[in-house]
Amino acid sequence: MRTDQDAEAIWLLPNADLSLPRHEVHVWRAPLDQPQSLTAFLATLAPDEQERAARFHFQKDREHFIAARGLLRAILGRYLNVRPADLSFGYSAYGKPFLVSEQGGEVRFNVSHSHGLALFAFAQGRDLGIDLEQMRPEVAEEQIAERFFSSCEVAALRALPAGQHTEAFFNCWTRKEAYIKARGEGLSLPLDQFDVSIAPGEPAALLHTAMAADDASRWSMIELAPGASYKAALVVEGGGWQLRCWQWPG
Repeated sequence: MRTDQDAEAIWLLPNADLSLPRHEVHVWRAPLDQPQSLTAFLATLAPDEQERAARFHFQKDREHFIAARGLLRAILGRYLNVRPADLSFGYSAYGKPFLVSEQGGEVRFNVSHSHGLALFAFAQGRDLGIDLEQMRPEVAEEQIAERFFSSCEVAALRALPAGQHTEAFFNCWTRKEAYIKARGEGLSLPLDQFDVSIAPGEPAALLHTAMAADDASRWSMIELAPGASYKAALVVEGGGWQLRCWQWPG
């Protein structure tokens, strides 16, 4: 299923009285190079997050992890009117984080980042998944598609002109990843058991899934426009919601 919201997103600075109504899904875009905020972000992280940050070998990777977690806490803190450091996260069996404190209510979230840019998705009472990738032609190889895409998706990729292969590859990649993340089942979900649309200019859609007879109708899928050289997709449980896109800082 898809919505009619596949379009260039307008990334706005949020209002001071920011809220998250049940009929809205919010996506935030933020650069992960945050040198002036890094110390403050680090101070909000839980001990286990600080330990994870310390294990990164490269400084840039460590700083980007701190920024991503710090931004997530800062945004959630705005929605919930709590201090970012007071938020507590749990993790599903497949590593998907969730709020464990009563302060979180029904707020669901998902995060993706690639080459210095991050997207954060939030909703009330709806499962959701988001994926962001920088388009790199050297990654968009047919051997990788044959390994991770369904046979229908591989056939669709081969049918396209060579000049569209990179964009189509990353359309497929981000849409499949967003769907997997929305379901919260990690790589236990067989990648060849569902098909997504891939052609450039074609609306993002979950075309078919063998997991359950009504599964495809359970989800809405849209393409996002995070910036030049990037591809992104958002999958949200149910329909009838409105997308709002915010830009950090705000």
